[in-house]
Amino acid sequence: MKVAVAQFAPTADVPGNLAVIEEMTREAAASGARLVVFPEESMIPSEATPSLRESAVAHWAGFREALTRTAAAHSVAVIAGGYEDSGASLPYNTLVAVDSDGAVLGQYRKMHLYDAFDYKESREVQRGENGPCVVRIGDFNVGLVNCYDLRFPEFTRSLVEMGADLLSVSAAWVRGPLKEDHWTTLLRGRAIENTCWVVASSLTTPACIGMSMAVDPLGVVRAALGEESRALFVVDVDKDRIDTARTVLPVLRNRRIIIGPR
Repeated sequence: MKVAVAQFAPTADVPGNLAVIEEMTREAAASGARLVVFPEESMIPSEATPSLRESAVAHWAGFREALTRTAAAHSVAVIAGGYEDSGASLPYNTLVAVDSDGAVLGQYRKMHLYDAFDYKESREVQRGENGPCVVRIGDFNVGLVNCYDLRFPEFTRSLVEMGADLLSVSAAWVRGPLKEDHWTTLLRGRAIENTCWVVASSLTTPACIGMSMAVDPLGVVRAALGEESRALFVVDVDKDRIDTARTVLPVLRNRRIIIGPR
């Protein structure tokens, strides 16, 4: 299955951001992609609005609806992130996965909030409690990962326990000392330890690194971007590579501590 990974720099202009998503989805579809992955905060970056709650109330429903129209118009599945109205004082940081016919496959509300490196996401966002989310796209079970989730190996392992063989990471990975190295190391680590594909998209706003990437089940980087403000790549993900990895490196079978139902 061909998967496109897109990175761009959204602004306070939500309709403008949706226009970019539509254009990049069209480009992905023209390249034969069955799925295109966009970053966290594709709807609007947190620094671009004085009130995430007001932005969520004003824009979430329209953002989600626009994603369904875009996916159906180009017959390609879409994963992207925005801020969802929670009905409370703080919104959710939510990823939505839409099938190629425009049907919403699932939503994942970010569970691990970025309270690290002198930042406090929990002051702006309500923690999601609806658990990890895996959706079916083509022949793959796709686990949804939102940025800081990547630092928690038990989270991605729980997605694999739920059947995920492709991890889709949407991020706004913030710049800073060692952060680029952490991003690359964690993406490759999650792929290697779970012997699964990892595709990851990050914002390219001034605060974020870009560096979107696809890693195969043995940790080989198959495609990557740098700091390009707006770009995408298309990578072929295949089940044979998973089978090979899990034959030569049967870590999932060799475990002695199991997370979740036995």
